Amino acid sequence: MELTHRLRRLRRSESVRSLVRETALRADDLILPLFVTEGTRQRQPIESMPGQFRFSVDELVRECCQVYALGIPAVNLFGYSAKKDDRATASYDPNGLIQRAVTAIKAEVPELCVQTDIALDPYTNHGHDGLVIDGEIVNDETIAVLCRMALSHAEAGVDWVAPSDMMDGRVGALRMALDEADFRHVGILAYSAKYASCFYGPFRGALESTPKKGDKKTYQMDPANAREALREIALDIEEGADVVMVKPALAYLDVIAAARQAFDVPIAAYNVSGEYGMIVAAAERGWAEREKSVMEILTSIKRAGADMILTYFAKEAVGYMS
Repeated sequence: MELTHRLRRLRRSESVRSLVRETALRADDLILPLFVTEGTRQRQPIESMPGQFRFSVDELVRECCQVYALGIPAVNLFGYSAKKDDRATASYDPNGLIQRAVTAIKAEVPELCVQTDIALDPYTNHGHDGLVIDGEIVNDETIAVLCRMALSHAEAGVDWVAPSDMMDGRVGALRMALDEADFRHVGILAYSAKYASCFYGPFRGALESTPKKGDKKTYQMDPANAREALREIALDIEEGADVVMVKPALAYLDVIAAARQAFDVPIAAYNVSGEYGMIVAAAERGWAEREKSVMEILTSIKRAGADMILTYFAKEAVGYMS
């Protein structure tokens, strides 16, 4: 056959394939989400997320030292709180679990970028990300509590706060509160396009934060909508977000790609607990090769346009890279 173009020439060997490879996954693309619990010497297995743990602060610090030594530049912290009430008062306790964890990590690993979740669901007795008044998840009253929470994290030494609540206007309010308190250096990683997804189940099991009544569809996004995601992202950028996020990642690669085309800001994507669980379960049953599945999915997220990926596979993926 007389063919001018034979693309298989560029696939002939691994050396050739590596020369023309368009997307390369690196350790410094990754952020490791970590769960924190009270106590000492605690490394509690999370039943809904095999291979993941809830760490006491002392064990968390050890874990963060290992993470940084692997070349992973950041962790994102989620607190497991047994103290829950209708006002989420534990969320902004200056001596609270996350606040103590941030201070301890920064004392031991100061160069590690420490990020913290800003949402009320681990601290409310109803499991919603916002306050509930007269049966309604209220927006503006919730933002006031989120600001108190973010300020307590900033005082503890956090690098980035990561509001995941999806209340309207919370990024601007957080930016103003942080700036007025002279925390202008604290960044905001905004969960800008967070969908009301079925893939969060294992995570909610880890924090016991499943809503007791109703769902989160009045504040998290409809999975059918993509254009709305771009509006949400644009608003968060306008309000002062330093980094924007799409969550989940795997079922929303089109949204990540559209955001990359539309905006020049850094984009994060969250490879969430349900996506983690699918790979773990398939690999355990011999239906998929774990290493290849992990690397293919993470590469696809980066290829779609993500600059950074929150993933429970972070440490594992770095091992596969070596």
